[in-house]
Amino acid sequence: MIAYFGKCLLIVTIMFFGVLLGMQQANNGMLSMKGYHDPSLKGAFTLTDGKNNEKEASILGETVTAKNVEEKQKELEQVETFNVFSKAGKALSDSVTSTAQSMYEWIRDLNQ
Repeated sequence: MIAYFGKCLLIVTIMFFGVLLGMQQANNGMLSMKGYHDPSLKGAFTLTDGKNNEKEASILGETVTAKNVEEKQKELEQVETFNVFSKAGKALSDSVTSTAQSMYEWIRDLNQ
């Protein structure tokens, strides 16, 4: 089962980078077809050197920085979202625990 999920994750990752590569190739084709550089056509994925020798990444024209990622992480931690799977897992865990404890106590009472 783990191998299956690993293969699926690998295929999804390869497909994602394939889509980014295809978008970049389409952008390059649009630029060569126009014959001049149009700043409104942004690349799918670009890496540039920023301030203080830091790398800056841009995905689909939006700059991605570590600060943005950290802010989004903090925002997600502050917002208490409802996750169906975590709630269902907690409910299942609580019911299994209480059932196991009651069965243990029932067997213990039978032996006494």
